[in-house]
Amino acid sequence: MNLTINNLSKKYKGNVWGLKNFSLNLGPGVLGLLGPNGAGKSTLMRILATITKPTDGSVSWNGTDIIKHPDPLRNVLGYLPQDFGVYPNLTATEFLEYLAAAKGLEYNKAKRRIEELLQLVNLIDARKRPLGGYSGGMKQRVGIAQALLNDPQLLIVDEPTGGLDPEERVRFRNLLSELSGERIVILSTHIVSDVEATATEIAIIKKGELVAYAAPEKLLSTLQGKVWEWIIASTDLPGIKQSFQISGTIRRSDGVQIRVISDSSPNSAANAVTPTLEDAYLYFISDKSRAIAPARAEA
Repeated sequence: MNLTINNLSKKYKGNVWGLKNFSLNLGPGVLGLLGPNGAGKSTLMRILATITKPTDGSVSWNGTDIIKHPDPLRNVLGYLPQDFGVYPNLTATEFLEYLAAAKGLEYNKAKRRIEELLQLVNLIDARKRPLGGYSGGMKQRVGIAQALLNDPQLLIVDEPTGGLDPEERVRFRNLLSELSGERIVILSTHIVSDVEATATEIAIIKKGELVAYAAPEKLLSTLQGKVWEWIIASTDLPGIKQSFQISGTIRRSDGVQIRVISDSSPNSAANAVTPTLEDAYLYFISDKSRAIAPARAEA
C-alpha cells in the first residue's frame, strides 16, 4: 500500500500558488499534516481525493496515476472535507444509507456497517433524528461515519475536530489511532494537539511548500537546545517579542515566564528546556527556520 506524491503544484488565478513542488511517499500509518490556515492543506487534500487536478506533478496509488486513472483510488478512499454538508431532512441512518448506495455498497452489508459506525461515533441514540436538528459536533461525527463506510484503505480527514467538544476530540483521536494499522490515514489540521497523540509521521506545510517531514521524535530532536524559559518584567514583553520567537507566556507574581525559540541562549538568566511539538511547529513555520528535507523518516 503506497501513496506517492511527486512535485505536486497547483496554481490559481492571479498567479497564486496553492502548492509548490510538494513531494511525499506514504505507507500505512497516520500522517499529521500541519500548517497555518491558507498554507495549502485543503488544496492538497482535494487533489488526493481526486476532486481537483494539479497544475503540475503527479500522484500515484500503488503505482497507478490517480490523475489519469482515479477509479482505483476512489474505490478505496474515505474523505471528510473541511466543509461537510448534510441533507437536513434526512435522519443519520437515511443519510448514510444514501451515501452507501452512492458508493455501490450492497444493501444488507451497508445496513450492518452503518449500525457499527453509528455506535463507533456515539450517535446510535440519535440515528432517527433529522440531521437539521444536530449540533455542529454531531454533524461532524456523521461526516466521520460516512468517510468510513467503505472501510477505506486511504482515509483523508481535513480539519476533522472543528466543532467537537474535548471529550469528542479525544474519542476521535483514539479512533484514528485504532484505524491506522492497515491503512494510510492523512489528518490535516492547524491544531498541533490533534496530531500529537496520533501521528506516526508529521509533515509541516507553509505557503504551499513542504518545510519538514519526519517522525515526531525527529522533529523534536532538531529543537534540542533551541527552546528556553526566561522570566522577564511584563513591561519588557513587547520588546522581547520584537527580538525573539515566543511560543508561550505564563503570568507569575514575579513577572512573565516566557518560552523562547532561539538557536542560542537569549539571556544569561534563560534556562534550556525540553522542546514540545508546538515549539517545533512554530519553529518550522517561522521565516527563520531551516527546513528538514522531505525524505521519508527513518524508523
